[in-house]
Parts: sequence; C-alpha cells; structure tokens
Amino acid sequence: MTDTLTAVREVLIDALELPDAPDALAPETPLFGARPELDSFGVVALVGALEDRFDITIDDDEFGAELFETVGTLVAFVDGKRAVAA
Repeated sequence: MTDTLTAVREVLIDALELPDAPDALAPETPLFGARPELDSFGVVALVGALEDRFDITIDDDEFGAELFETVGTLVAFVDGKRAVAA
C-alpha cells in the first residue's frame, strides 16, 4: 500500500491542485465533502489522472461517495483494480 499511497497522494495533489504536502494526506484524510476541490469537475479530473497513472479503467458504476471518502479508500480501490488487472 505504501507505493500506491505515495502515488495516489501525488495524483490528488496534481489533479486537484491541492496546496498540501504529500505527507499531509494520511490514509484517514477525508476527501469527498471535506475538500472543496473535489467537486464534480474535480472528480472527473481525478478519475482521469488515476486511470492514466495506474493504467486502470474506472467504470461509471464504480463511482460513489464511498470511493472518494478518504485517501485510504481511494488507495484500497486503486490497489484492488491493479490486482484484478495483473
């Protein structure tokens, strides 16, 4: 999870243009509803950036508030998608 956590932090900061340092985004850091940058446009930008970075596809039916609940839920989702693709 550590490598994925580091990469997801970088994607979050870049895609959402967050002012945070990567280490400030812990697995329990809330995202959806807590970050004004994660609006509908932010979600689209973030999903595209995650798909590009990790070479995964996120289907429409996988979108939900729980996916973007925390940094940790996003990391777990990406790890799961990568395991299926491997």
